[in-house]
Amino acid sequence: MRLRTLLLPLPLLALLATGACRHVPPATADTPRILLLGEVHDSAAGHAARAALLRKELEAGWRPAIAMEQFDTDAQPALDAAMRECADAACVIARAAPAKAGWTWAYYEPVIALALQYKLPLYAANLSRGDAAKVVEDGFAAALPAGLIARYRLDALPADVLAAQETEVRDSHCGALPESLVAPMAKAQIARDVVMAETLRTHAADGIVLIAGNGHVRRDIAVPFWLRQQGLPARAVGFLEPTSNATAFDAVERIPATTRPDPCAGFKAPKSPG
Repeated sequence: MRLRTLLLPLPLLALLATGACRHVPPATADTPRILLLGEVHDSAAGHAARAALLRKELEAGWRPAIAMEQFDTDAQPALDAAMRECADAACVIARAAPAKAGWTWAYYEPVIALALQYKLPLYAANLSRGDAAKVVEDGFAAALPAGLIARYRLDALPADVLAAQETEVRDSHCGALPESLVAPMAKAQIARDVVMAETLRTHAADGIVLIAGNGHVRRDIAVPFWLRQQGLPARAVGFLEPTSNATAFDAVERIPATTRPDPCAGFKAPKSPG
């Protein structure tokens, strides 16, 4: 189950996951190599496994850009300055991370440290929480540029993608969300995926890695779906706990289960607007 609410400060649990990656074969000569690496947000073991996989790829000679869900796109100027001026990952986080983002930043230090060590471009990939809330309230046009809406044909969403995202929203809110909020919040999740896909598309010329939750790297309804729409193949690796379904990924790295409280115990859903 995924616990992610647009009206709370952070995804409380990672999404359903699935997919096993060792060394990923290179892209063909005429397409950039795009690798999507998922996560269970609160799994220290999963973060360590992902950093180890990325380090192995870099030691083998690959030099991709890195895009991160944890930084909103409007943080890019601060992130650029921090990457130029900081000597370590802790400094980058202190300079560029939003004060109330809610991420456990220590988990992301190894990835940022690799970007610094190998002098890799680091890109902020996510739609901000504020803009996601605008999508919930008033639709895609309230937060996304018209050109982006047209490029990804968001005015004609595939019915199966929207329905699947609606199911994810219901499940991630413990079945307690007012039905009037389900479709708007599903569209906000789609907006996040599209913004991440556009970040990858824009910066993929020499290859790129996305660091994001397992729910964002699902092939069927998330970032890889929107990349395929643009003619860009991507390899999606889920970092999954033992009981998670692996069917939505190209490959899977199994990670130990994390002990956590029942996320639905005492859960209070946001109220429907009006």
